[in-house]
Amino acid sequence: MVQRALRALRGTPAVAALCGALALVTAGCAVSDGDNAEVRKVKLPEPGVAFDYQIGGSYPPPAGVRAVARDRAAKPAPDVYSICYVNAFQAQPDSERWWRTHHPDLLLRDADGRTVIDRDWDEVLLDISTPAKRERLADVVGEWIDGCAAAGFQAVEADNLDSHERSRGLLTAEDNLAFAKVLAARAHAAGLAIGQKNAAELARRGRGLGFDFAVAEECGQYDECDAYADAYDDRVFVVEYRSDGLTAACAHWGERLSVVLRDLDVAPAGEDGYRRRTC
Repeated sequence: MVQRALRALRGTPAVAALCGALALVTAGCAVSDGDNAEVRKVKLPEPGVAFDYQIGGSYPPPAGVRAVARDRAAKPAPDVYSICYVNAFQAQPDSERWWRTHHPDLLLRDADGRTVIDRDWDEVLLDISTPAKRERLADVVGEWIDGCAAAGFQAVEADNLDSHERSRGLLTAEDNLAFAKVLAARAHAAGLAIGQKNAAELARRGRGLGFDFAVAEECGQYDECDAYADAYDDRVFVVEYRSDGLTAACAHWGERLSVVLRDLDVAPAGEDGYRRRTC
């Protein structure tokens, strides 16, 4: 869904709905930006292409790879479909000080004023509990998305759609979906496809609000790949971290989805701990 078109001011709901609907059934969606009359086309990924997940550090894509995900601070991989990783719902550990300095009220806090943390990754959750806070956060994350487009990426991966599950009841799935809808519009306005990250139970709703594909961690391990595949017409990038998860994903989905095994730290090739296998 695209919110920037047909008006001198950005934010047109009617065009957003139209373009989002078209993106669901076509390989791209032309977007007219009312500020400068440019036409931007969203390019969707092809189902089942060889994929590499490089959000922990960049390295030359292995032979045959046609899609690569990298962190927003990295350059896109040349000559492949390039996906830009953005932590849209939580704060990266190395950015927590920045958030506390510039936007302390946008960090999710409990009744005692303590920040709510995803302990698995040591990431503070962002507070998307109200429309006003979602709007302010969209300005911040939206700049990152625009930066991905300017750098030459074709798509953006919005991590942690499932942050409400770690919020101690302070966020709901509806909060996450409401923020995701805003981000999808911002991505499409920038000419980028946008991928849902995790939250298999929200896949169909995610598709309906504007997501174009999915990045699914361990869906083979937890038998969730079908939810993503059905919702996104097999435009699913599967990242497994355990060998048995890779075996399961390959057995059932290896011929349809893009499946890769990576080490949990997603280390660059040549560094200690690096691991990569495919079906």
